Amino acid sequence: MPNPQQIDSMLTTRDVAQLLNVHINTVRRWSNRGILNAYRIAVRGDRRFRREDIANFLLQRMGMEHSDAHMKTCHSLHQSSGDGEKPRASLNHESNQ
Repeated sequence: MPNPQQIDSMLTTRDVAQLLNVHINTVRRWSNRGILNAYRIAVRGDRRFRREDIANFLLQRMGMEHSDAHMKTCHSLHQSSGDGEKPRASLNHESNQ
């Protein structure tokens, strides 16, 4: 558990929601599911988040998005070259000679 001085420098649920551009309930849900690491403080059990944890979360998400985009690109390229043939131009006009 962080000490009182560390708690003052931690982020609130609202702070994290603004940083991640998500609804405050999304932050709560991610905390409940263990996606975001939160410290519960006070009698009410308010959540506080370490800046380092949020930074790591962002880095992981960016890495996953980069990886997902790479996978989609590779999959798309693989599908477009399916049978190894080049696309053929269609001939929709008739010769009037």
